[in-house]
Amino acid sequence: MSKNVIEIKNLSKSYKEFKIENFSLEVPSGSIVGLIGENGAGKTTLIKLILNMIKKDNGTVTVLGKDNLTELCDVKNNIGVVLDEPGIPDFLTVKDVNKIMKNIFTNWNEKDFLHYVKKLKVPENKTFKEFSKGMKMKLGLAIALSHKPELLILDEATNGLDPVMRDEVNDIFMEFTRNENHSILVSSHIVSDLDKICDYIVFMHDGRLLLCEEKDLLREKYGLVSCSKEQMKNIKKETVIGKKETPYGITLLMERRNIPKGMSVTPTDVEEMFVFMVKGEN
Repeated sequence: MSKNVIEIKNLSKSYKEFKIENFSLEVPSGSIVGLIGENGAGKTTLIKLILNMIKKDNGTVTVLGKDNLTELCDVKNNIGVVLDEPGIPDFLTVKDVNKIMKNIFTNWNEKDFLHYVKKLKVPENKTFKEFSKGMKMKLGLAIALSHKPELLILDEATNGLDPVMRDEVNDIFMEFTRNENHSILVSSHIVSDLDKICDYIVFMHDGRLLLCEEKDLLREKYGLVSCSKEQMKNIKKETVIGKKETPYGITLLMERRNIPKGMSVTPTDVEEMFVFMVKGEN
């Protein structure tokens, strides 16, 4: 059994109008884990708790085998992080960033950095202030990938990128995890991208974990059923995960094992599944 690069147990954090409560999750080594949730679901809060950027109320978090409260500094060189705001001073250029990162990361690789800068088409002579949102994210990715990290933690890292560049970045992620010691936890509201690259899918809603499953098992395990109100009477309510009702009929998300014999099943994708699950929670 492979080790876990992130282990979260009974994690809790409360704000006035939002809370993460008793949240547990494991990120296996060598995998890409996609974190999906609508705006306000708690994805960014969870990532900041993992990185000890905000104080948790309860629970434990280990990253690369180290307690994130007391030992995270021991593995900072092995973690590449891209947040929604990269946090680079406005007046810096790519050349300046390279000089600074040499003094921050003991494993900094200038050759790799310049390679990713060119590959991602990051302007080398402009200051960070002049960058578009997408350019800022690309520079953040180049930095994260250039100090030989074992783990990438990415919060909306493809935000602001056009579809062609997102596809190229996704290829970089998949290349990164060809090394079985490399892992990625990535949040995104672009579910179709995560559907392409992830090994595991994590659904968050209102600070809670709705589901964590191997992506390839999701389509095998769940399906959509179309039925009439009359047929609905023969389906146990507790087996319905999500429901959508239109003038043309009712569509249900169910585990395939719970679907009554004789009813036709339509395959579903990750995005559709998430929408149905959230509606089932509301």
